[in-house]
Amino acid sequence: MYSAESVLIIYEYTDVSFLNLSLLSAFIPTFFVVSITPGMCMTLALSLGITIGVRRAMWMMAGELVGVGIVAATSAVGVATFMLRYPTAFELFKYAGGAYLIWLGIQMWRSRGKMAMPEDNAEPITASRWQLAAQGFITAVANPKGWAFFVVLLPPFIDSTLPITPQLSALVIIILTLEFICLQLYAHGGRTLRRALKKGGSVRLANRISGSLMMLVGVWLAFG
Repeated sequence: MYSAESVLIIYEYTDVSFLNLSLLSAFIPTFFVVSITPGMCMTLALSLGITIGVRRAMWMMAGELVGVGIVAATSAVGVATFMLRYPTAFELFKYAGGAYLIWLGIQMWRSRGKMAMPEDNAEPITASRWQLAAQGFITAVANPKGWAFFVVLLPPFIDSTLPITPQLSALVIIILTLEFICLQLYAHGGRTLRRALKKGGSVRLANRISGSLMMLVGVWLAFG
């Protein structure tokens, strides 16, 4: 049996009564709009949906969701403010990630590399699960607009009079759910485009569209 004190402690750290209807009615639409708006991660999902399909793109999504979770949590506790105030290391990370994505995009444009759709009967060279996950993670963590959004939008939904851990956990779970739904929508859109292009025999065009999107994400990441 639990003592009265134990029950009180458990209740204090698991109470999610702050998630009332009025808060959710503002929080969910706000972060859905942030997620569904075309950006680096959604463009990446669209690009991979075209070339490698939704199922394999799920590994990129897994890495991206881990990155978004880290960005959201650290933004809420003020780490992002420090990073944005002292951006030198962050800028270097950004440029490196952007250069990597641009290189991948060039490879895809040339119908080469592990991300491109194989032409005709060529043997496919597929990226590993960890490479895809790392790609998603880097894109999420090195996105300065993502940090800025969370710094501005997340803290107002946290009640300073209640324990922060259960609040932040619940809000991050909602954010990741919305993000995953949007990633799926973009990846499925890419898969639909892939099928249309393959029927027309335009595999090279599909690779060039996807490669262009990938290069756009890289430039966006490095210089946005």
